[in-house]
Amino acid sequence: MVKIMLCCSAGMSTSMLVRKMVEAANERGIAVEIEAYGVAEFDTQFPRYQVVLLGPQVKYMLKSLSEKAATQGIPVQAIDPMDYGMQRGDKVLDYAISLINAVH
Repeated sequence: MVKIMLCCSAGMSTSMLVRKMVEAANERGIAVEIEAYGVAEFDTQFPRYQVVLLGPQVKYMLKSLSEKAATQGIPVQAIDPMDYGMQRGDKVLDYAISLINAVH
């Protein structure tokens, strides 16, 4: 089971992308748990996931959030703005999996 957390300012704008990522995973037969949260929930939610991807609107918080998550060995990266804007769930899924594989 691949566990991916998406984080944006309120958790709303990423929910559509979550749906596209889940569809891409289902097509490939990959078991996933992908959820979107607002940045206010980051501290309580990130330990449950293998990777955290940030929406473009909270990319400026990358350094502080990745430092928090590093204490648990969880990578945090920003979603490519083009993939985000075009809602390319397959590409974002690939990126998340590559980050998990790089750590493990």
